[in-house]
Amino acid sequence: MSRPEDSLPPDLYYNDTESAKYTTSSRIQNVQASMTHRALELLSLREPSFILDIGCGSGLSGEILTGEEHSWIGLDISPSMLDIALQRDGVDGDLFLSDIGQGVPFRPGTFDAAISISAIQWLCNADTSNVSPEGRLRRFFDSLYASLRRGGKAVCQFYPKNDQQRNLITTAATRAGFGAGILEDDGGTKNAKIYLVLHVGGGDVTGAVAGMEDVVVEDSRRAARELQGKRKRGKEVKGSKQWILKKKEQMQNKGKIVKATSKYTGRKRRPNF
Repeated sequence: MSRPEDSLPPDLYYNDTESAKYTTSSRIQNVQASMTHRALELLSLREPSFILDIGCGSGLSGEILTGEEHSWIGLDISPSMLDIALQRDGVDGDLFLSDIGQGVPFRPGTFDAAISISAIQWLCNADTSNVSPEGRLRRFFDSLYASLRRGGKAVCQFYPKNDQQRNLITTAATRAGFGAGILEDDGGTKNAKIYLVLHVGGGDVTGAVAGMEDVVVEDSRRAARELQGKRKRGKEVKGSKQWILKKKEQMQNKGKIVKATSKYTGRKRRPNF
């Protein structure tokens, strides 16, 4: 069975017909409600909070947030989905048409928490040759981190296509600064649900979710060490001496004339005043 995100971008896939079908399906309503309640359970909010609903769609999750006395704002890229949300009773949040791959468009520290149900896997698909999944994920998680207050949490339920997508998403989250944990309900079955639990804090914050039951911590320090090691070795870092020498060799092999290598090759210049 093909995945929706493999066929069309979300704003095109969720047209009027698909949006109506999604919203009126009793099976989808039940699954969405179950996952939203699970996300709120993982957030462990002790009082009514201001929540960002990422990929809010037609407001199925928003209805539950309202029922739990939370205030919320919803983001979605599909005009058809948002149009249905505006027409439905019980959808009391403010709605914004927005592409989360371009970032979360709110001031730093705006929200107490965030949820996302079945949305962020769409960021792993590049619709054009000049768009990369890594770039879209980076912009999303960096801006999400900034939009949450210090100590805030986010829970993103998503359906990765494979381990590569799962690692792509969790690595982008930890590099943004989140403490991150992965929870899998009904693991090993076709009904498996994966939740990415994120916590905002300073420095190493992976311990913030380490004590949560059944949550496996993704180590952000490992990703940081790997990146630092690459920088020390000068590998794959644009502008390093090794990178420049490799480019020179490639140009020489093509018969082009290049400047001679010296002790100044690849050395950073001091700023001019």
